[in-house]
Amino acid sequence: MATKHARKEGEAFRYMENAKGLLKTAAIEDNFYLDKKPVREAFGTAYLAILEALNEALIKKGLTAKELPKSVDGYMAAIKKHLSVNNGKLVREFNDLYDTLHIAGYYRGLFKSAGVVKEAMKDAETFIKKILP
Repeated sequence: MATKHARKEGEAFRYMENAKGLLKTAAIEDNFYLDKKPVREAFGTAYLAILEALNEALIKKGLTAKELPKSVDGYMAAIKKHLSVNNGKLVREFNDLYDTLHIAGYYRGLFKSAGVVKEAMKDAETFIKKILP
C-alpha cells in the first residue's frame, strides 16, 4: 500500500521515508551508530530518492523516460539545462549530495555520527522539496 507521500508527491518521498526507516533500525550509542550496514543502506536509498526526484522533475520539463540521464555527469548537465538555467547553485547542491550520500555515506561508509547522518538526510529531503515544489 502506498504511503501518503508516495501518492501525493511520487517515488522520491517514498524512498526518503524508506531511508529514514532504515536508520530507525540501527542502534545508537553515545550519538554514534553501532552498525554501519543500515546507515550505508540509508545513504544509498536517500541518494536514490534524489535521483527519483530529478527524474520526476525532468519528465515534468518534457523529457521522456528514455531521455533521462544515465550518469552523474548526465544529471549535472540536465540540471543545468532544464532545472537551473541561470543558477548553478542547484548543480552544486546535487554534487555535494552525490559526494556525501553516494560516495562517502554509501560507497565508503564513512559516517557513524548520528548528528552528521541526520543532517545529511535533512539536506537530501530539502533538495527534493526544492525540485519538486
